[in-house]
Amino acid sequence: MSALEETLSDWDPRSDQVLANQIKAYDKMRHQCPVAHSDYLGWSLFRHEDVVRALEDHHSFSSAVSSHLSVPSGMDPPQHTTYRRLIERQFASAQISAFEPLCRMISAELVSSLPRGEVIDVVAQFAQLFAVRIQCAFLGWPNSLHDPLLRWIQRNHNATLARDTEAMTTIALEFDGYIGELLEVRRNADAAAPDDITTNLLREVVDDRPLSHEEIVSILRNWTVGELGTITACVGILVHHLGNHLAIQQRLRESLDLLPATIDEILRLHAPLISNRRITTKPVEIGGHKIGAGERITLIWASANRDEAVFDQPDEFRLDRDPSQNLLYGRGIHVCPGAQLARLELRVIMEELLKSTSGITLVPGCQPTIAHYPGSGFSELPVQLA
Repeated sequence: MSALEETLSDWDPRSDQVLANQIKAYDKMRHQCPVAHSDYLGWSLFRHEDVVRALEDHHSFSSAVSSHLSVPSGMDPPQHTTYRRLIERQFASAQISAFEPLCRMISAELVSSLPRGEVIDVVAQFAQLFAVRIQCAFLGWPNSLHDPLLRWIQRNHNATLARDTEAMTTIALEFDGYIGELLEVRRNADAAAPDDITTNLLREVVDDRPLSHEEIVSILRNWTVGELGTITACVGILVHHLGNHLAIQQRLRESLDLLPATIDEILRLHAPLISNRRITTKPVEIGGHKIGAGERITLIWASANRDEAVFDQPDEFRLDRDPSQNLLYGRGIHVCPGAQLARLELRVIMEELLKSTSGITLVPGCQPTIAHYPGSGFSELPVQLA
């Protein structure tokens, strides 16, 4: 294949056909063009083995893809290693376990507030509210931030899809303003500052110095953007699957201990996070394509986790699959540091939903609205609870 042929666009990730059903479109690309180029995403990798290769070879596939500071997801070793240790301390097992009672209280309150026997939009009336409340609770942020953060995440989503860099910069500065106010309160309080993760970051040291304001803001921005979008998507995907598969729903009602494995398998079938980015540091060859240094690479999680070469009959829900092959939380040095927290949050919210209802059903004649890239899951999901 010539250099000219290799730089032509193989597909349009923002076409109506793709956005109408991303999962179906990515399955088709994996079969027909597993390494595909587009102006919007650069080189997209759809196969499990290619995605894993990029995840594990951080020497050839760099995470430093942004012109803005991104701690630590946009860093490579050795810089990444130092910050990663710091991040992992914030997600220690003891701290996650201590958060469960508050997580359960928030979950129970939200579930109890949902009307029974009426059509509700699970996304707007449940999933988004859970994501923002649970995020603020874990970070120690006030309830007054709930509504501003919900509006902010929607504007950020729209700007990312449009690749409106000017809008994205403005939106990022708005978020930085929220964080700046929270940090200022804690700095002024000094020893009397709230004992939470946000305060912990003010006390952290890297390379024998305190974290800078810009580093703290970057960490909190990364956590918030990732958490609000993916937790919202996860809850919608899980509720939709149970509403569409009543036998699985009933089995869980009888055996809640199956929830952790069930959640991971449902989210393998329908990824809550569509993709992640890398950039090549040197020429590489993938799937017969010669890709030069400095090329953008997009890892399509939503395809890799449905690859027939790894997951036999990938459309089937099965609890006997090898969990080590599931890329739900990534792999390699950038594996999600908050995976244990996310699993706790999703388990607890689904436990409370199942314990407090006798039925979750989709509404005949009311089709869900599938979310558009860079989001996943659903933007509207009508259901009825009994």
